[in-house]
Amino acid sequence: MIRLQGLTKYYGANAALRDVDLDVAEGTSVALWGHNGAGKTTVIRALLGLVRYEGTATVDGHDCTSDGVSVRSLIGHVPQELTFHEHLTVAETVDFSRSLRQVDATRAMEVLEVVGLHEELKKPTGALSGGMRQRLAIALALLADPPVLLLDEPTSNLDAHAREQMVHLLQSLRERCTLLLTTHHAGEVGLLADEVVYLEDGEVRFTCAPSELDARVGVPSRLHLTLDTAFVDPALAALTSSGIAARRNGTGVIVEAHGAARGRALSVVIGAGIDIDDVEVWR
Repeated sequence: MIRLQGLTKYYGANAALRDVDLDVAEGTSVALWGHNGAGKTTVIRALLGLVRYEGTATVDGHDCTSDGVSVRSLIGHVPQELTFHEHLTVAETVDFSRSLRQVDATRAMEVLEVVGLHEELKKPTGALSGGMRQRLAIALALLADPPVLLLDEPTSNLDAHAREQMVHLLQSLRERCTLLLTTHHAGEVGLLADEVVYLEDGEVRFTCAPSELDARVGVPSRLHLTLDTAFVDPALAALTSSGIAARRNGTGVIVEAHGAARGRALSVVIGAGIDIDDVEVWR
């Protein structure tokens, strides 16, 4: 569905992408993983025809440079930075976008129900939470029922609860679309992607299954457990008695662990009868 061959992009003397090859099969989900500046967003911008580049990029056989109109008709895009007319309501925003894309009102209501905003129609977009704004952006991207979704850091500005909700929504969209998403949250990769492409300094360093990312990257990670204050000391005691390095932080406990060790830490805490409010993987 998506194919990049030798994709190269320079900004002056600086290479944003160097000879990137990528294949995303129809119906699959691929995550571009890497730190800020790795080249992830530049890949998205190239597919949308927003930057000039060397090499080739195609979507469903259509060239992103010479046949950009056809390509963009196949793509729903959710950018990292969201901009709406703050005084328009959710309904007015969707209706405006719907009219531009010649989509009927029935379809508009369908996508609002998919993203869980069908009860927020009268709310101004400026009053939406970060998670709701992200959901609205996804609704707009889905209006024309595109076979491909490009998602640039879809959870980067969300709190833990909103991030969890967004991950669940994106998991449901995997059944509808081919997904290409960028992220630097390693903990989400296994939930959202069939394959991970690791970018560094504009180059593809390797491609792997989500379960192999920790071992391939080799970067220590920390497990942050958000707990009720009364449970922090018992959790620390349970972890340290099991030989697991842990320390207190402002909202719970941080465990120095990666891979299978994270699962063991969770088992120890749960086995001690301690309720965990939230779990995040920090790098």
